[in-house]
Amino acid sequence: MGFSSSISDASLFTRFHKDSILLILIYVDDILITGNNVTHIKSLISTLHSQFALKDLGLLSFFLGIEAHWSPTGALHLSQTKYTQQILDKAKMLDAKPQPSPMISSLKLLADASTSFSDPTLYRQIVGALQYLTFTRPDITFSINKVFQFMHNPQLHHWQAVKRILRYIAGTQFHGIRFSPSSSKSLQAFTDADWDSDPDDRKSTSGYCVYFGNNIVSWSSKKQKVVSRSSTEAEYRSLASAMTDISWIQSLLHELHVVVPTPIIHCDNLGAVLLTANPIMHSRTKHFELDLHFIRDKVKHKQVFVRHIPARFQIADAFTKPISGSAFHDFRQKLTMVIVYPP
Repeated sequence: MGFSSSISDASLFTRFHKDSILLILIYVDDILITGNNVTHIKSLISTLHSQFALKDLGLLSFFLGIEAHWSPTGALHLSQTKYTQQILDKAKMLDAKPQPSPMISSLKLLADASTSFSDPTLYRQIVGALQYLTFTRPDITFSINKVFQFMHNPQLHHWQAVKRILRYIAGTQFHGIRFSPSSSKSLQAFTDADWDSDPDDRKSTSGYCVYFGNNIVSWSSKKQKVVSRSSTEAEYRSLASAMTDISWIQSLLHELHVVVPTPIIHCDNLGAVLLTANPIMHSRTKHFELDLHFIRDKVKHKQVFVRHIPARFQIADAFTKPISGSAFHDFRQKLTMVIVYPP
């Protein structure tokens, strides 16, 4: 099970007119139009209005449950405060006592460790709703990923873990993600894996986040599909997942005529970093040769650089395991999350 930050059901169209770019995002009957030329934007809206019945709501403020707030400095803040309150209301936890983190660091969730939860439908409804909240809340991505894995047979201790998440978001319901203007066009990813982390099937957890300039644009926490035989293998699989996402982002930026320097992937496993450039096939890599060649080919052609980073600087660490206390608050700051007050 895993989550990503992209809204895959929406359609994105681009139009170019000399040096102008128009972007159109369509989801059913909701449309977003933006670009770098106000005149062309107004012209497009006028053209669409002549063909269809449109209602111009002005500057973006609300789209698919996501609230947009603009700061005087030009930063865009995205949050889901109203949606969060609806989830808390459904769970009857609007007045719940807040918790400082969504999951305690020592928690190990097992498939069968307590009695069955009395209302599995409620469990599935709440966890399913929380999944959508990760679009603007990367700080809860790992914890939602964990509780989502027990949707088929939720037990009492799984529900207790969900209630801990709800108490955390009750105290952070005005939090959201910030996108600030940046002159940097660098594309960087941080990848990590928690080897052998699932006590039921010994599978590992992959996690990564991608930054464009100073802003986080993509993140993921996902249980790996197969058992990794070493921590290096688990880390390498996470590298491959991040590389796939970076390739998609590069393709999108190319469509938008945005030129970016060679992306950099930061990994805290030295063995995995060395494997990306080592032409010798070790016996321990034969179980993940596809991922091995996928990354190595990118490195060979200088389409990506893989760099080793000390574990204490690894931002993706909290996408693979629960952390709490000051470490969690540091992690949340690095995700460019801020308190977004209602207008």
